[in-house]
Amino acid sequence: MHKLALAALVALSLVLPVRAAEKIQVVASFSILGDMAAEIAGDKADILVLVGPNGDAHAFEPSPADAKKLSDSKLVLVNGLALDGWMDRLAKASGYTGPVVIASSGIEPRTMIGEESGSSETVVDPHAWQDLSNGVVYVSNIVEALAKADPANAADYRARGERYIGRLRALDADIRREIAKVPPARRRVITSHDAFGYFAGAYGVEFLAPEGISTESEPSASDLARLIGQIRREGIKTLFVENITDPRMIRMIAGETGAEIGGTLFSDAISPPDGPAPHYVDMFTNNVPKLVAAMLKN
Repeated sequence: MHKLALAALVALSLVLPVRAAEKIQVVASFSILGDMAAEIAGDKADILVLVGPNGDAHAFEPSPADAKKLSDSKLVLVNGLALDGWMDRLAKASGYTGPVVIASSGIEPRTMIGEESGSSETVVDPHAWQDLSNGVVYVSNIVEALAKADPANAADYRARGERYIGRLRALDADIRREIAKVPPARRRVITSHDAFGYFAGAYGVEFLAPEGISTESEPSASDLARLIGQIRREGIKTLFVENITDPRMIRMIAGETGAEIGGTLFSDAISPPDGPAPHYVDMFTNNVPKLVAAMLKN
């Protein structure tokens, strides 16, 4: 009887479904971090994003549903550099006590003077992901955070992270070759808000914008007049809107200067899945050809 019972149990185990290991839940503050985390995690973790595609993390107001996402999670990823400071309040409200990992940790922050609402104080530029070498730092930090939160899948996270870093480095080299096609004196671009400072430093392009670092800042009339005068003097032919900003100001500047609008750049967020930039790497493959074509017209 004992042998028959054992045989029956073995046979039953062969037909019962094997329960998959429970995935960890990870919250990312905004869409670019969420996309990076999803690339690294694959099917090993569930990634929830608070500020989704085309969303503006500068102006985000968390909801009770967002607090619930944190309370059920094992790891929270933030940008840092004063972009998503609202996460501190949200974590406290949710009762979340797990790790909050700053993805930009280790990056030398860029600073600016007098960009926020006429202030003369030094402010930190949070848009570090616009330099792909910083993107590599983000990915490395996210890999280690996932590996620590979920040691059973650490080797998979690290392998996927290495492949992702290879893609980012290859894309960085491609961008440098494309920008090199534009004479340095013609590398000037007008965008909605000052989100491309790190791109400018990395790839040798000058960006001008009517707004400051945050989309919540407002340009003064004298700032706008100065920008319009510069566009006319330097013969800048193309202006760009951003996927997270109101296009009306750029349209007004285009009307004043005769410059054309060259399309949409992705600055602070990826697009929805059916858009032109549903992933972090797609932001660059969308933006760079448009920028090069516009600068060659200057």
